[in-house]
Amino acid sequence: MAGELSGILPDREIAALFAASAIAAPKVPDEGQIQPASLDLRLGAKAYRIRASFLPGRGVSVAEKLKRFALHEIDITEGAVLETGCVYLVPLMESLALPADLAAAANPKSSTGRLDIFTRLLTDGAQEFDKVPAGYRGPLYIEISPRTFPIVLRSGSRLNQIRFRKGAGALLGETELKSLHDAERLVDAADPNISGGGIALTIDLAGDASGLVGYRGKRHTGVVDVDRKADHAVLDFWEPLRLSRPGELVLDPDEFYILVSAEAVHVPPGFAAEMTPFDPLVGEFRVHYAGFFDPGFGHSAAGGTGSRAVLEVRSREVPFILEHGQIVGRLVYERMAALPDRVYGASLSSNYQAQGLKLSKHFV
Repeated sequence: MAGELSGILPDREIAALFAASAIAAPKVPDEGQIQPASLDLRLGAKAYRIRASFLPGRGVSVAEKLKRFALHEIDITEGAVLETGCVYLVPLMESLALPADLAAAANPKSSTGRLDIFTRLLTDGAQEFDKVPAGYRGPLYIEISPRTFPIVLRSGSRLNQIRFRKGAGALLGETELKSLHDAERLVDAADPNISGGGIALTIDLAGDASGLVGYRGKRHTGVVDVDRKADHAVLDFWEPLRLSRPGELVLDPDEFYILVSAEAVHVPPGFAAEMTPFDPLVGEFRVHYAGFFDPGFGHSAAGGTGSRAVLEVRSREVPFILEHGQIVGRLVYERMAALPDRVYGASLSSNYQAQGLKLSKHFV
């Protein structure tokens, strides 16, 4: 690997981690598994239905906890159904032997979030989810809990992704973020709200020409196969939302919504971004709990044109009224350690470039 990299590792450095056995797996990486600034992680051959979610804690392996909490083992080599409301743990194909100066963080893939599949990464000795400490050596596991639709998955399915960070200071502060916006126009807003190291995004409840503002997930549907694109009918799984009162949507507790940001987002090739998953200051609901924004999202050779951020929204405990233009989250930006060889977009056949309101790739 290059000598003095600092920031988020790009695609070629992720490939170098495989070559150096810092990432190990029983098979070579699949096509498209290495993204511009992240690595998709593949499910192994077995899933365990567990009583409840858990963290192993300092000095304790996940395997030790599984002996206590596993209810039964499922062979997913050729495919298996995971039911809504249940919690599963799956060992991943990839394991890590990170150098002492390299840490990592995981997140559900964008398509995973749009299916309302709750996933979190675990490591041995973990005291928090989705974080891999610098120098970690050991296996990786994913906790999976389908919330709205039952799903079919199999060994090799990819539900979450991991980013590798070297050094400190990659996250942009408020002053740096304002300067980057002035230079690159990160969102198409005349006077964006930039504070706390993040740039605010607001909700679009104006709708399109037909009045469509989003979708609400149906209950008691058939299964979604996570590996089959454009193979599921929208209306079998989703209720289109057209508002009787323009600009105002009441979120029902424990219902799942797909909505969209009012602003188009631009991530320049030298940066990566992520939306903060939940901010209690903006309301009792959770927005966008899946997906990294890769370098090149919303970018074109002529400059930043922007793609809207699709938002996975779930209210908590009580009904909540969303209004058009309300702040629903903040986008934070980090520096790449180096430019990736390929950025998000047409060259990668990226599913969500230049998107507006859009369901996951599984629906047609």
